Amino acid sequence: MENKDPKLFSEFPPVTTKEWEEAIQADLKGADYEKKLVWQTLEGIKVKPYYRAEDLENLSYLKANPGEAPYIRGNKKDNNNWDVRQDIDCNEAAKANAIALDAVKKGATSIGFKAKEIKSAADMATLLNGIDCSKVKINFISSRSYPQTLDLFIGYLKANGIDSAKVEGSVNFDPFSYLLTHGDFYTTFENNLVEAEYVLKLCAKALPKFKVITVNGHYFHNAGATIVQELAFSLASANDYICNLINKGENIDELTPKFMFSFAVGSNYFMEIAKVRAARLLWAKIVEQYKPAKQESMQVFVHQSTSMWNKTVYDPYVNMLRTTTESMSAAIGGADSILVIPFDEPYKDADDFSTHIARNQQIILKEESYLDKIVDPSAGSYYIENITDSIAHYAWDLFKKVEEKGGFAEAVKLGFIQTEIEQTANIRINEYANRKTTILGTNQYPNANEMMIDNIQEDADDTIEKPSKYKKLNIFRGSEPFEDLRLATEIFVKEGNKKPVVFMLTIGSLAMRKARATFAANFFGCAGYDIIDNNGFKTAEDGIKAALESKAEIVVICSSDEEYIELVPAIAKALKAADADINVSVAGYPKEQIEEFKAAGVDEFIHVKSNLITTLNAYHESLGII
Repeated sequence: MENKDPKLFSEFPPVTTKEWEEAIQADLKGADYEKKLVWQTLEGIKVKPYYRAEDLENLSYLKANPGEAPYIRGNKKDNNNWDVRQDIDCNEAAKANAIALDAVKKGATSIGFKAKEIKSAADMATLLNGIDCSKVKINFISSRSYPQTLDLFIGYLKANGIDSAKVEGSVNFDPFSYLLTHGDFYTTFENNLVEAEYVLKLCAKALPKFKVITVNGHYFHNAGATIVQELAFSLASANDYICNLINKGENIDELTPKFMFSFAVGSNYFMEIAKVRAARLLWAKIVEQYKPAKQESMQVFVHQSTSMWNKTVYDPYVNMLRTTTESMSAAIGGADSILVIPFDEPYKDADDFSTHIARNQQIILKEESYLDKIVDPSAGSYYIENITDSIAHYAWDLFKKVEEKGGFAEAVKLGFIQTEIEQTANIRINEYANRKTTILGTNQYPNANEMMIDNIQEDADDTIEKPSKYKKLNIFRGSEPFEDLRLATEIFVKEGNKKPVVFMLTIGSLAMRKARATFAANFFGCAGYDIIDNNGFKTAEDGIKAALESKAEIVVICSSDEEYIELVPAIAKALKAADADINVSVAGYPKEQIEEFKAAGVDEFIHVKSNLITTLNAYHESLGII
C-alpha cells in the first residue's frame, strides 16, 4: 500500500550503534560490558548481546538464494520438506518389517534397518515385504557386509519389478567411525577403500539416488564435543575419504552426491540452527578446491538425529521437551532428514508409545507448525547469520589443524581428535557438577522419590571387542555420573538398607533459611536421599530435638552467615554428643569460621561452588553406599 504520509516514520530517526552502546554503558553503571553482556561459548565464540544490519555487511554468501551455491540456504528452492525417519533397532527380519510397516502407515517416510542378520534373498524379502521402496527411503544402518546387503537389496528390487533408479536411501558405510569407536579398522583401511569402490560403482549403476558414504558426526557430539568440533572433525573425515577415493580414480562430480552427513542436534537452539548452515557453507568450500564441473556437486544431504548426550534416565519425560526443541532446530536449519530418538531410549528399548511420540513430534512440526513450507526461515537474522559465520570460521581453523596432522585418519591414530573431545567433555561434566549448566531433573530439581532401577534394561549386545590399537572415542551421556549416584542409592535400599534421610534444621532469618534449605534439598535430592524440610525452629534446642527424633543420617543447618557464628558450634556439638555417627553439614561456606565449625563437629559444607559429583560420592562413602 502506498504511504501517503511521508512523515509517518520521521519521528523515529535511526539510532546509531554508538548511541546504543552509550545507552548500554549508562545502564551498566560502570559494570564490565564483556563480563555482563557478552556470552562466550565453549569454543571461544563471543556472542554479543545484540546485532545490527551493519554486522551483515561482510557476509558475502548472503547474496545466494536457496538452491544456489554455496547452498548455505539448503538444496531446495520452493519448500523445506524433510524425511521423517525412524530407525529400527532389531535384527529379526519379520519383526523389523512389522515395525516398519506400522511406522510408514503412521507417517514415517524414511526407515533405517539393521541388516546384520540379512544373509539371503529370503531374509531381504521378509524385511521389505509390503514396503513401497519407490516411496519410502530405505537406509541400512548396520551390516556385516554392505556390498552383500546391497547385492541382496538390488536383487529384491529386480525380482519385484521396482525401478531401482527411483529408489532412495543410504548405507552407513563409515570406516573412520569404526576406527574411532573400536580403536582400529574392521580389517584394514585399504580393504575398506576396495569395498567403497565396489559399493560406489554398484550404486552408480543400480541405485543412482543412494547415498553410499555416511559421515557420522553424531559420534563426536555424543562424546561431549562442541558444535565446532563436531563440524570440523566431520568435514575432516569427509575430506579424507574424498582424497583417498580420488587417488583411486574416482571423479569428484560422481563422488560427492554419494555423501551424507549425519549430525546430532543438541539443545543449544540457535547455535544448532547455525551449525547446519555452516556445515553446508564449509562443505561447498572444500568441494570447490577439487574443481568440480558441476555446481551441484557442492550440495550435501544432511541427516540429523536428536542428541543422546543430554538425555536422562531420571525424569525421562523431560527428554520429550528436549527432542522437540532439537528437532525444531534441525528443521529450521534445513536438515534433509530428521530422526527423533524416543524419550526412553537411554534406559530401555523404545516401545510403541515412545516411538509414536517421537514420530509425531516431527509430524506436528510439519502439519501444525508448517516448518516444511518455508525455505531457510532464519535467513537474514542478524544473530543467526553472525553465529553461522562464527561457527564456520572456528570450525575451519580446527579443520586446518587436522589437515596439518596428515588428515583425519592420522589425527585419530595420534589421539588428537579423541583427546580434544575428551577435554571438552570433562569441562562440560564439570559445569554440570558445579551446576553452571542445568540438566533438569538430574543435577537440578530432581524428584528424589523417583525409582528407575527396575525400568533399566541391560544391554544385550554380546559383541566381542578386539584389543584396541588406538585410543577410542568415549561415547556416553552427560547425565551418567549423576545417575550413577542415584542408582547406587536405589541398589543400597533394594539390598535391604534404610534410605538415607536428610533433615533440614532451619532456623533464624526466614529468607536465608528457606533459600538454603531449598538449595540443600535439591543438592541431596540428586543422590536420591529422603528429605525432611521444616518451616523453621524458634530455638536451636527445638531443632536439635527434632533432628534426633527424625533418626536422620544427615542434618543440614540452614540459616544466615551472621547467625551461624553462634548457632553452628552449639548445634554441632549437641548433635555429635547425642549421636557421633550423625553427619552435620552446613548450607553455605562461611569461610572465616570454617576451621572453628569443623572443630565443633561440622563434617561438610555444601554451597554453590561444591562439586556435586565428588561431594555426593563422599556422602555415599560415609554412609556405606559405595
